[in-house]
Amino acid sequence: MSSDVRFTDFKSDKQPTWCPGCGDFGTMNGMMKALAETGNDPDNTFVVAGIGCSGKIGTYMHSYALHGVHGRALPVGIGVKMANPNLEVMVAGGDGDGYSIGAGHFIHAVRRNVDMSYVVMDNRIYGLTKGQASPTSREDFETGTTPDGPKQPPVNPKALALSAGATFIAQSFSSDAQRHAEIIQQAIEHDGFGFVNVYSPCVTFNDVDTYDYFRDAIVDLDETDHDPNNRDQAKDKILESDKEYMGVLYQNEDSVPFEQREGIDSSMAEIPDGAPEGAMDLVREFY
Repeated sequence: MSSDVRFTDFKSDKQPTWCPGCGDFGTMNGMMKALAETGNDPDNTFVVAGIGCSGKIGTYMHSYALHGVHGRALPVGIGVKMANPNLEVMVAGGDGDGYSIGAGHFIHAVRRNVDMSYVVMDNRIYGLTKGQASPTSREDFETGTTPDGPKQPPVNPKALALSAGATFIAQSFSSDAQRHAEIIQQAIEHDGFGFVNVYSPCVTFNDVDTYDYFRDAIVDLDETDHDPNNRDQAKDKILESDKEYMGVLYQNEDSVPFEQREGIDSSMAEIPDGAPEGAMDLVREFY
């Protein structure tokens, strides 16, 4: 931990190849600012990403990182945190990666309540594969593969999280730089699994859920009388399908992280007696 770190310390020397105007630029900047504000530095931060437009975020950020396989970023992140609880682990993904092929891992990661954060760039479309309906696309959202819309209601990831026992559920908007960074910071500071769904518009393939749409539709919970510690209030807000809320929807202040419950408090990175006999031969079989 360091009090001298700046968010620019988390910028790598690789230039992002996202489309100009992509919401993921703002999402990533907020992640870096939040990490710096919480006193983390690149040497104690591990970023895990899956597949999709969000997948390269570990390349664009200066930290330890792993670009995993589709839908499997969360179990990798959990493994990293279990192996070294001293690391600040942040998993990044998209609505396709996290709520479709990765939906099972999402639910069980919520249940485990490992002390890490999960930032999902929700653009309500598959962007990397050129514009198919995603799990969070509107029921009537027309694409080349769904010309009449998906004809099924969108997945509500906040409801999934709440029903699975989440201890921190929030939503942000990548274009609102200050609030977005504040919300990510709250997720990092939470004792447990900090889940943030980020409205991150796709300017190339989604002309419905645009920056202008979200600016007009978003209701900031900080400007209401919402109590994030009240689960019933959180449930009501989460199930209001006609509202786009920003802020912390729910937080259990009595949350106890998985590793604290299970007594996992030291790094497994160092093996005092060396690797077991034959271990390296086993590893080489995979290469």
